[in-house]
Amino acid sequence: MRPRDSESPVEMRTRPIGPHEAPPLPRAGPHEAPPLPPVGPYEAPLPPYRAEPIALPARRRDRRPLPVVLLVCLVLLVVAMVAGIAIGSVGLNPGSVWQVILDHLEGHPNSTVTDAIVWEIRLPRVLLAAVVGAALTTAGTVVQALVRNSLADPFLLGVSSGASVGATAVLLFGAFASLGVWAISAGSVCGAVVAMAAVFFVSRTGRQLSPTQLILCGVVLSALFESVTSFLIFKGNPQATQSVLFWLLGSFGNANWTQLPIPAAVLVVAIVYLVTQARPLNALAMGAEPAASLGVDVQRLRRNLFVVTSLMVGVAVAVSGVIGFVGLVVPHIVRLLVGSDHRRVLPVGVLFGATFMVVGDLLARTIVSPQEMPIGVITAFLGAPTLIVLIRRRPYLYGTTQ
Repeated sequence: MRPRDSESPVEMRTRPIGPHEAPPLPRAGPHEAPPLPPVGPYEAPLPPYRAEPIALPARRRDRRPLPVVLLVCLVLLVVAMVAGIAIGSVGLNPGSVWQVILDHLEGHPNSTVTDAIVWEIRLPRVLLAAVVGAALTTAGTVVQALVRNSLADPFLLGVSSGASVGATAVLLFGAFASLGVWAISAGSVCGAVVAMAAVFFVSRTGRQLSPTQLILCGVVLSALFESVTSFLIFKGNPQATQSVLFWLLGSFGNANWTQLPIPAAVLVVAIVYLVTQARPLNALAMGAEPAASLGVDVQRLRRNLFVVTSLMVGVAVAVSGVIGFVGLVVPHIVRLLVGSDHRRVLPVGVLFGATFMVVGDLLARTIVSPQEMPIGVITAFLGAPTLIVLIRRRPYLYGTTQ
């Protein structure tokens, strides 16, 4: 029974209700919410509302204070370096190690066996390993941002293989002999620049850079450069072949103080420049078009990154040989620990990569003592399980951490 149009609200509330008519709803006051409609005979009542707890987001890794992270990494690096100097075929006391270093810094060296072991043999080796590890980690970080591919690293893209071609030509045929002690570094840098330029231009399609095509071209050209190196070894001086082969496997066995200035200087200049370009690197990691829309000169930035990476890889290969896996694994481990912001990744990666290489070199010369293993074997054994464990614990995509 429908209410008559002529009925007023008061009449509707006072007149009797028919057998098939629902009771009218009570009117809400001016400050009251309207009442809910009644539940019909065939309608299930609504379940009572239960407030669900709000899940608070987990603490982001990039919110960890950067000074604290750097301090922890620096302490780990110092501990690793002291262990690398003290542990060996002749064991030394860490106190004796510090005493020798302080004596030389104060200008009062001692003519003792411990002094010779620490200052002439082990300290230059440990410092060189730290510099090379930091350089390869930084180069890997830059290359991955440059091509936006998580598989990219100087070794996979053929840069290390190109540098080895230049260094092998110097060792076997005396190329750049007029440069004296700088000859190997010059040959390695030239080989790295040529290799990276070849990979960069071959993989381009018009003005676009395909990450997949870049990786494929890098793998192919890396194999080509390795075959050129093998050909040079075959045609070179047989007396120098064994030393060249051992050098190509990666080793710091010939480290001395004269090899430190160039890699250290290149690393410092490269880090200073890259830290100032951290924000453009973050934009470039999102793609060329987003970076250009944010005001980044993409072509100029890529050219500068190309030069910086080639220099770092060239000088690293010149003093240590070809050491793979460091530029691929360590940047991902650093991103998993501190996030993807290059303002944090670059400085932390320098210290973490240096620690990683120092520990790897220590294991390479102590596991099969008195012999020495190629350090590339150790870096692969250390890096692969560490990265797998971190990925299994925290899902990871390039550029983001979930």
